[in-house]
Amino acid sequence: MKVITKFPAPAKENFYAELRKRVNNDFLERKQSINANSLMWVKTIIFLTLFTIVYFTILLVKLNGVTLVSLTVLLGIICAFIGFNICHDAIHGSFSSSKKVNKALSMLFHLVGANPYVWNITHNVVHHTYTNIPGHDEDIEIAPGLIRISEDEELRPHQRFQQWYAFPMYGLASLSWVLRKDYKKFFQKHIGARENIHPKIEYFNLFFYKFLYYFLFIGLPLIFIDIPWWQVAIGFVLLHLAQGITMGLVFQLAHVVEGTIFPTPNVEGNMEEAWAEHQMRTTANFATQSPLAAFFLGGLNRQIEHHLFPKICHVHYGRVSVIVKQTALEFGLPYHENETFTKALVSHFRTLKKMGRPLVLVNESIKNQVVEAY
Repeated sequence: MKVITKFPAPAKENFYAELRKRVNNDFLERKQSINANSLMWVKTIIFLTLFTIVYFTILLVKLNGVTLVSLTVLLGIICAFIGFNICHDAIHGSFSSSKKVNKALSMLFHLVGANPYVWNITHNVVHHTYTNIPGHDEDIEIAPGLIRISEDEELRPHQRFQQWYAFPMYGLASLSWVLRKDYKKFFQKHIGARENIHPKIEYFNLFFYKFLYYFLFIGLPLIFIDIPWWQVAIGFVLLHLAQGITMGLVFQLAHVVEGTIFPTPNVEGNMEEAWAEHQMRTTANFATQSPLAAFFLGGLNRQIEHHLFPKICHVHYGRVSVIVKQTALEFGLPYHENETFTKALVSHFRTLKKMGRPLVLVNESIKNQVVEAY
């Protein structure tokens, strides 16, 4: 039986209580809703319109090979942006104050090939509670046995090269998600330490919407596009490589970079720090000053704010981040941040390289750097 990890109760005058008070007061003073504003709805319309145009162009317009491949890759990236910007907020319940609106928009997650019910369990419940805790947070497990991201995992010889092969594997992760991951997560006995019990309707939803997705992205192309079946199969794989690399990099750059930690509970299952403090040590932001990142990544480049306030729509995270950073500084907590996407990517690369090497080699490398500095 798996032990449920527990966080200690926060101190009387604690970081999170003060932070929530400041953020709530900011919204009250500005008389603004924590949910979607006009920009959020504009983004929603743009991404859904792009998806519709590209999908039906691929399906109904006679295209040459290069154009068809290019649009297929573009469609995969658009699917990732729909997941980031619309579905992610909707499943968290932060898009709208209306549960019906959130429910309707969360159903768009099926266009990405993923099941919103399973995602709610693995991401909203488990990942957001047990962030970066090995054995609990399955969101950070891209390819167990192939990619090592924590010192608690067994080190295998081939992982010395993982900083090179990890990136294409992020693309394969999307293909695995649509064909395998949701089924596996749904039917395994536990997700992390959480017992896996589902309503009967979700069994129907899992298979019905998966079939619908396969029909839309495999069945209809076979019917309408005048190319051999194996080229349709290649297109399906290309779509998911593009979608997977886009999604995988964004999520990994928020948790698997230099500075973030992978803490483990003690034998009783208790963590050393309160939940909010834990989030500050396991999560990182990147490219926070980039308007493009803010528009396309659905606030996931401001992962710290998202983890602390998942019920606030991501379009408000820029303002919230100022309050979070200042409050963290006052309480002596880290605020991990890479200024650009490139710097975060390099940090992720170095982290993978470090985790793929024996500790003795890592320590020797650090020692040599110190010697060279003097």
